[in-house]
Amino acid sequence: MGFRHISYYLLLSILLIVSGTAKSQECEGSLGDPVLTYDFGRGSAAFGPAIPDKTNYNYVIGQPSDGSYTIIKTTQGMGHVSAGNWLSVGNHTPNQSNGYMMLINADDRQAGIFYQGEASGLCPGTTYEFAAWIINVMAKPGIRPNVRFSIESMTGQVLKEFDTGEIPEGSNIDWRRYAGTFRTTSSRVIVKIKNNGLGGGGNDFAIDDITFRACGPVIIPSINTERVSTKELCVLIKKTFTFSAEVSPGVYTDPEYLWQQMAANGSWFDLPGQTTTNLTQTFDHPPIGAYKYRLLIAERGNINEENCRSNSPDYTINVVEPPVAVSLRAQAVCLGDVIVLDAKTNGATYQWTGPNSFASTEESPNIPNAGNNMSGRYTVVVTTSGGCIETEEIDLAVIPAPQPKINPITAICKGSSIQLQASGGLTYRWSPGTGLSQTDISNPIASPLQTTTYKVYASNGACEVPTEITVIVLKDPLANAGPDKKMMKGEQVQLNAEATGDEIIYQWSPSTYLDNPNILNPVATPPSDITYTLTVTSTFGCIVSTDEVFVRVYQKVEIPNAFSPNGDGVNDLWKITAADMFPTASVRVVNRYGEVVFRSTNYDDKPWDGKYKNSDVPPGVYYYVINLNTGLKPLSGSLTVIR
Repeated sequence: MGFRHISYYLLLSILLIVSGTAKSQECEGSLGDPVLTYDFGRGSAAFGPAIPDKTNYNYVIGQPSDGSYTIIKTTQGMGHVSAGNWLSVGNHTPNQSNGYMMLINADDRQAGIFYQGEASGLCPGTTYEFAAWIINVMAKPGIRPNVRFSIESMTGQVLKEFDTGEIPEGSNIDWRRYAGTFRTTSSRVIVKIKNNGLGGGGNDFAIDDITFRACGPVIIPSINTERVSTKELCVLIKKTFTFSAEVSPGVYTDPEYLWQQMAANGSWFDLPGQTTTNLTQTFDHPPIGAYKYRLLIAERGNINEENCRSNSPDYTINVVEPPVAVSLRAQAVCLGDVIVLDAKTNGATYQWTGPNSFASTEESPNIPNAGNNMSGRYTVVVTTSGGCIETEEIDLAVIPAPQPKINPITAICKGSSIQLQASGGLTYRWSPGTGLSQTDISNPIASPLQTTTYKVYASNGACEVPTEITVIVLKDPLANAGPDKKMMKGEQVQLNAEATGDEIIYQWSPSTYLDNPNILNPVATPPSDITYTLTVTSTFGCIVSTDEVFVRVYQKVEIPNAFSPNGDGVNDLWKITAADMFPTASVRVVNRYGEVVFRSTNYDDKPWDGKYKNSDVPPGVYYYVINLNTGLKPLSGSLTVIR
């Protein structure tokens, strides 16, 4: 796609200079509409056609090497991008996803002019701004592009020559605009592109959106003597506006002016007879919308030539609706709370009045510590910058805060429910909602799985006041009667029971032979084997837990403390009574020196005859240890051998 309104012999001049200072200079005054535009076109194909202008660079479809260029939508998918050498860059033209750009890989063989073209249709004696957007596509440091644009007359006179300076690496959206101004001597110019740098490791860039625009004087806009370019007008108001332009001298020898207005479709149309730097327009209740005007300026005789004129910034009158209805955040507040007034309308002023001599010009004033004397009617007058005025009134009441209460409750068993009952408000909000049947009533059913503190917010329509209650969930009773026990008849044993749960009581059965059947660790003295059952019960009627313990009672072993093994048939043997009840019992007798004189394992009612190694032991005191092997403690003591 070439420059619109001129031949394709426009020339772009891209100079790659390793060092240099940016010399581009944008138009400092007012710009006209783009009269010449080159954006390399658009299309559905990934690559666009070669440029029709003169160039000594090779056109390729694909990734360009040194001395080549391509016309492309994006660098995405190219090998240099995949390798991390290039950025993934798309074309610059706004709102043109299918637009193309020129991607250039600088020539590493020679420097000099590599592109030249002619632009025609310009106005002699007019200052223009030539501009282009350029991006360094290198993702890594390397030789930086430096582009020189040279504008010459048809006779070779240099009208303007400017450099971009080194274009640094950046992000994939770091497009930069470079521009320079020149004054025409005829309707045609030559544009040259020069490359004074070398290619190789870098010097790869893209260019897009090249434009010529007339550059006029500085224009300072005013509306009704105020140095602004935008005003607002209420649709209900009839008003006259005077648009003025302060034009700096020196650009045009004999300037000529013409005012334009923007049509609904976005195009501009002339306002006949409006040829001074002032324009007066009366708005008589026009439809809501934006009304735009601008002043054209050109050398006399050229005002109707689009390529020869510049224009002022847009003057805009925004016709707007009246302000929206004003409202208060609440029509009632509680004593001691903050009254929050709210009247948000963009670009407006406010005048509030109310009880107790209240007055404010804030948009949303706050009145702290509300008292009874602050009840009444509040009024606000809203005036927009466009002149619309809206008055709103609202009656506000200051009321006492609610005093919420919750009826006391008892604890509950796990898996049970209880009804909560709050009072003191008009509406209620419970939190957390876990385990509640509803959260917006006064009396929800609570079924928490664990002890939970609930907070209820009681509201009177103006404010909320919280209070809380804790629902205690009792742990289920769990009985553990402890390990089975063994004891000798006539002795005692303590039961080692355990129990968990909340608010629990204990009961042993049968209660016979227990010192206290209502404690966890009673002392038992049964005369024979017995099974005790521990029952653990919650005082709140939760589930009952039971467990059993067996107490084994052994007959008491009678151990003589003396015998006389003299063969007279009386008390000749040391015989342990009831030993036959302990078939695995072991018996050991030692003398005073600790020497074992009698040993019996698996005692089977074979008493000691007072012999050791078939010889009578001397009379005297001996010591015994009897291990019944039942888990009971060993029996020990002394016995006397009498001869």
